[in-house]
Amino acid sequence: MFDSGLGGLSVLRDLIRLMPGADVVYVADSAHVPYGTKPPAFIRERSLAIARFLAAPQHARGIVVACNTATTHAVATLRKTFPSIPIVGMEPALKPAAAATRSGVVGVLATPATLDGERFADLAERYTDGIELLTQPSPGLVECVESGDISGPEVERLLRLYTGPMLARGADTIVLGCTHYPFLRDTIQRLVGPHVALVDTGAAVARQTARVLGGPGRDAGTGRLTYYSSGDVDAARRVIELLMGQAVDQVLPLPYEPCHS
Repeated sequence: MFDSGLGGLSVLRDLIRLMPGADVVYVADSAHVPYGTKPPAFIRERSLAIARFLAAPQHARGIVVACNTATTHAVATLRKTFPSIPIVGMEPALKPAAAATRSGVVGVLATPATLDGERFADLAERYTDGIELLTQPSPGLVECVESGDISGPEVERLLRLYTGPMLARGADTIVLGCTHYPFLRDTIQRLVGPHVALVDTGAAVARQTARVLGGPGRDAGTGRLTYYSSGDVDAARRVIELLMGQAVDQVLPLPYEPCHS
């Protein structure tokens, strides 16, 4: 499993609830976080480099791209490059959000790169007919989560800035379109009120991962979680412990840096 940083841990939480015996290697590309403001070619190059590391020497049976932006710009390339490895991606939860809304107005918090991608445009066309879709690029939120700030004054300031216009236009459902944002769920819910539904796809991705790795032995590991980071490993360990709510012995440095973009 990999993400631009630590946001994909929200997907990892759902996966280990469903498959507690699975052995998971998690790579945080924290030296390059956030992906959401990077060019598509850079995102593809980083995703390929990390997938190669997970395919060998880690011998991954499957790869979860726990990042909406990387899925948007790299998942097709990854599937073409690694045809024998099941690869599960993310997509913003527009379909369940459209089904859940009562007012017919749905807001989407996501990174600029996710909102600008063809994948998002295709989802919007397929699932939001008759829905007023309010998209909101949300710079700064990823950086807050990466630093371990999930409820402080800066987070609240940004969330009020981004959700206020949605609420004013009648949104009663908000899509958390970045894997970092579920860690802000409690703060968002407090700010927008209990009448607004917050929707993300972490649990659905965990179920899909279990399906593609299905059959006897899919959960036959030891439940070991191994963390790598391309950034500051000590800082990553502290934030992982905060977000996952459990002690982490160490975070290992990503052993090479093949991207020169």
